[in-house]
Amino acid sequence: MTAVENSRSDVDGAGGVTATVRTGDGWPVPEAALTLIDAGGGQAARVRSDEEGAAVVTGLRPGTYTAIVTTPGYEPLARTTLVRAGQDARLGVLELRRAGGAELPAPGTWVIDPAHSSVRVSARHLGITSIHGRFTEFSGEIEVGDPVESTEVRVRIDAASVDTANQQRDAHLRTADFLDVERHPEITFTATGLRPAGGERWELAGDLTLCGVTRPVVLDTHYAGVGPDPWGGSRASASATAELRREDFAITFNQALRTGIAAIGTTLRVDIDVQAVQQG
Repeated sequence: MTAVENSRSDVDGAGGVTATVRTGDGWPVPEAALTLIDAGGGQAARVRSDEEGAAVVTGLRPGTYTAIVTTPGYEPLARTTLVRAGQDARLGVLELRRAGGAELPAPGTWVIDPAHSSVRVSARHLGITSIHGRFTEFSGEIEVGDPVESTEVRVRIDAASVDTANQQRDAHLRTADFLDVERHPEITFTATGLRPAGGERWELAGDLTLCGVTRPVVLDTHYAGVGPDPWGGSRASASATAELRREDFAITFNQALRTGIAAIGTTLRVDIDVQAVQQG
């Protein structure tokens, strides 16, 4: 972390302010400036965030302060906080938005790059922890529309590519108890609508076909932006989450423990990160 530009470290009963600065898609923002303005309008302190996005101000007199976070390329963010004697006011995670909003991808065909994308699934186990897995083989196309709300998305996942880092468990997941990959080798998603949800967040509605059952789902999507890649192309990036009920897709296998708790949770959490490459 860079040095704290603060001359009040010798104040008796001084307090502090802590914060973590991140982008909307969760990446830390190093070298972001955190400025503290006191009730009289004067600058009380100024620090810069470290490589993990953490910023700490010490030596503040008790009182009310306005915390302002700034960094090039992002909109300023302000928060009001109360500093008490001998205590830190914790601002938590401060999420910055790109200045002017993220540029939308150009209309046309964009192909998902599986080498720089991921499809992850987690389920509760024994009611106390989660088992995490991923699908290693998938592909898809995004037909960006004009307007963007008319965008079409098609994704195909090889069900047998499930990987939870345990061969015995993966073999069981491929059986008729779960994914039944012999009868239903492919999981598909076809978008039916895209709606803005404020800022860089969107709702992507579509039909998910899993184990031969098709159900509507909505992906809570965060659009991260578009930019050039090292190979002369253009890439767009987004992340999305959804929660699925296993029984909605006829995945009902479970085991009851003596305590009455089911070994496997009834819901699945899906986390998706996508990079898509512009074609043509």
